[in-house]
Amino acid sequence: MSHSARHVKAARNDEHKGDARKERWREHRLARRAELVQAAVRAIGEHGAEVGMDDIAAEAGVSKPVLYRHFSDKSDLYVAVGEWGTDLLMQRLRPLFKINGSANELIRRLLDAYLGLIEEYPDLYRFVVQRNFTDRPVASDPVSNEKTVIANSLARLLGRYMRALGLDSGGVEVWSHGLVGLVQASGDWWLDRQTMSRDDLTTYLAQVIWSGIDGVLRSAGLVLDPDENLDLLDETYLEVVPDDELG
Repeated sequence: MSHSARHVKAARNDEHKGDARKERWREHRLARRAELVQAAVRAIGEHGAEVGMDDIAAEAGVSKPVLYRHFSDKSDLYVAVGEWGTDLLMQRLRPLFKINGSANELIRRLLDAYLGLIEEYPDLYRFVVQRNFTDRPVASDPVSNEKTVIANSLARLLGRYMRALGLDSGGVEVWSHGLVGLVQASGDWWLDRQTMSRDDLTTYLAQVIWSGIDGVLRSAGLVLDPDENLDLLDETYLEVVPDDELG
């Protein structure tokens, strides 16, 4: 092998080692960032939605400057915590969107999962929704993103059912975003008031939601029993559906 060839090979090896080191460092930083988000979630649970950076740093066992090495500012940390909450919600909803029961069963289990999560993490929910932690507008709003993902996924599912029934699916986006807004607003009220059990709230919301669906179906001359198993479609799971892929 010529000297020039050996030089080129050595340079490529050095470049490969450099890329590997960069990738390991990137993975380390991502893992460390995830650990700090978990610490923030624990601090929120302990100190409430008005938690401060000092509380989060103490829970993580680091100084505030270390936090700021991994998050550009408080808004960056807020968005990361919001994304953690959204990921947890989607992990719980996805398996429940499997079609293996009646309409009532599907509606109730989705409602119960959502309400169960905000009941389990009330301070985290308030932290994300109230946005008091941030000191400037955020580039990516986790609340809006969560609502969009859930509404778009629900619209995809409703659209499939409407088309399977031979009905117009043009209104599914409107209905889905309206339903998501209804459930979120009701959840806000329930967390603040606590005047009824989660099961009762689930029942009341399920009644309203089914009444709306039933009204749409009846206007098209179709009557469905909400307690009969749904077998119009193959098994379907909740999908994360961006706006530009809805249809």
